[in-house]
Amino acid sequence: MITTSGVIPESEYKSRVLSVRHLQELRDDFRSIDDEGHISDNETFRSYISGVSYSPPESMPEAKSIIVIAVFTPMALVNFHYNGSAHELVIPPQYYETGLKEVQIIETIQKNIILESGHRVVKANPSVLLKRLAVRSGLARYGRNNITYVDEFGSFITLYAYFTDFQFERDDWTEVKMLEECSNCRTCRNKCQTGAIRGDPFVIDVGKCVTLYNEISGEFPDWIPKSAHNALMGCMACQMYCPANKSSVSRPIKFEDITQDETTAILEGVLNEDELKSLSSKLRGYSPTDSIESFPIFTRNLKVLLNP
Repeated sequence: MITTSGVIPESEYKSRVLSVRHLQELRDDFRSIDDEGHISDNETFRSYISGVSYSPPESMPEAKSIIVIAVFTPMALVNFHYNGSAHELVIPPQYYETGLKEVQIIETIQKNIILESGHRVVKANPSVLLKRLAVRSGLARYGRNNITYVDEFGSFITLYAYFTDFQFERDDWTEVKMLEECSNCRTCRNKCQTGAIRGDPFVIDVGKCVTLYNEISGEFPDWIPKSAHNALMGCMACQMYCPANKSSVSRPIKFEDITQDETTAILEGVLNEDELKSLSSKLRGYSPTDSIESFPIFTRNLKVLLNP
């Protein structure tokens, strides 16, 4: 596991570097895919990708390079005690706090990647297209499910991008590549119960993806079968059985158990601020526990998994 101080262990991350001049090519990439009709018109998804940034941050107009980093992030397992039984549920990567601090990432970049003192490092705007940047840098490859995979880590990763005024001698920009495992494999398509994975091109129909609906408030659409729900947030149907994830699936972390009383309170939606804070600590910041306003999402998602 990643420690909460010092540089990131080399076995837990991989990186690539790009020249900032490729940002406009990244923009053209996205526009081309959109013009071809492969990007979903779903209103919620469109709100996620609105205002995409294709320029260095205002705090570093002199940026020369982009550093893209993938950090191994295991899925988490947690037991919810209910009706006298323990129900082991999944929280996928990216939906809990890993404990990794930004200062660690910057220190890792400065000491292990730049290898030269006196250069600034600034985190990229959150609206940067991280997945596309990772694939274009050769750090990751697309799977048929449109998820990015990194060698040894599979899709169990968290992506980061940072700008620096350091000029690298190399430039890792490359053509978009797909996983070789996908050429004769249809596992993810077979496991997806909503038909979100279309095949070729490797761009999913986001409007049919369970993840989109269990991240936002409101009732689930009637066309999503209850059996399609498999995680407290997001969806692991296309990743759990993916051959490229065989190693990563076997490296989960365990969270503290949720008691019968806590589970009942979640299902009934009656937690107060202090109880929610305690629960959030157990679940390491699982996003619907960050506020009372978001809490109904937790109640809804847990109900469909436990089917009380």
